[in-house]
Amino acid sequence: MRITVTVDGTDYTDEVEPRTLLVQHLRETLGKTGTVVGCDTSNCGACTVHLDGQSVKSCSVLAVQADGCEVTTVEGLARDGQLHPVQQAFQDNHALQCGFCTPGMIMQSIDLLADNPNPDEEAVREGLEGNLCRCTGYQNIVRAVRDAAGHMRPGAGPEAEQVGEQVAEGRRTASGVGGES
Repeated sequence: MRITVTVDGTDYTDEVEPRTLLVQHLRETLGKTGTVVGCDTSNCGACTVHLDGQSVKSCSVLAVQADGCEVTTVEGLARDGQLHPVQQAFQDNHALQCGFCTPGMIMQSIDLLADNPNPDEEAVREGLEGNLCRCTGYQNIVRAVRDAAGHMRPGAGPEAEQVGEQVAEGRRTASGVGGES
């Protein structure tokens, strides 16, 4: 089946088997290896990406379901050599140990902050509960998300505001508000 998908701002048209998972297409066909395969059962969240502005576990989405959609992977977050505020906060707060869960945690954290720009510790833990860290680095992950929230609030700088606007625009388009769905 022929699909066209925009991944990290680049359009790709490829032939895919109807049973190909989005995570397989991203990694094996497009070389987006930052999206990792953790469990193949959608339990761990390591493969989380944004599909039209919403976080999804890419091991539970078929590539054909992404036809005509926009996908953002962890590799597509940095702009002009600058890490996304959430990526930077994860680095600054040592929010990784082995790093395996980090791409999915970052993608889910961005989605969480788009819904709740000022989460308390409980809200962060609840927002990330579908993503697992096998090294139990949750304390630093929660700290990083809360730190990133401070950098992404309006007035935190043009890059943070631009990223927040992009996520919000993706949500409006995905929900049919402000664009066609």
